[in-house]
Amino acid sequence: MRPAIVLFGDSITQQSFQPGGWGAALADAYSRQDSSKPPVAATIFFGANDAALSGRTSEHQHVPVDEYKENLKKIVHHLKKSSPTMLIVLITPPPVDEEGRNEYARSLHGKSARELPERTNEVTGTYAQQCVQLANELGVRTIDVWSKMQETEGWQKKFLSDGLHLTPEGNAVVYQEVVRVFSEAWLHAEEMPYDFPHHSEIDGSNPKKAFEQRCL
Repeated sequence: MRPAIVLFGDSITQQSFQPGGWGAALADAYSRQDSSKPPVAATIFFGANDAALSGRTSEHQHVPVDEYKENLKKIVHHLKKSSPTMLIVLITPPPVDEEGRNEYARSLHGKSARELPERTNEVTGTYAQQCVQLANELGVRTIDVWSKMQETEGWQKKFLSDGLHLTPEGNAVVYQEVVRVFSEAWLHAEEMPYDFPHHSEIDGSNPKKAFEQRCL
């Protein structure tokens, strides 16, 4: 079985395989590509849940920022130990639209929903900073989604569906950044060979020849 590109993360990564998601787009971009030879890559995309505030409605998800950073470090070390040549990309949590989170809470619980946000953009930014800092310390690549999205005016509603999870436009930002980092490293989809020859290369009178040449 040949290696694959692995995406580690929370519900934001899980939802990335829905229509319009960055994971689905990435799978499509690298479909039929031969990654049995280096490179092989992994993205690590955590922090959105860890940054939930202690004492608020989502405190069961809270992980102190120092522990969050240490957990990322352990994941990176484990992957490097498993495959020293693996391309590892840390992705920061996205920014938080606090009003969007409040609107989402009210949609679930009505006016009784607590007005205090269970996440803030400022605190999430601290987690993002630690993620970037760790990547520099460990010599791995990083994507600062928290900063990148906030470069666009109206990012709150453009990129976030409920103040936290990504819209199709938000997914597109992550996809473009992942592809950029992959390409800057050594994982450019267009330059990778296909698993099998294209149908235009196959001679109907001797189809075996094209497959034999591909295996050379």
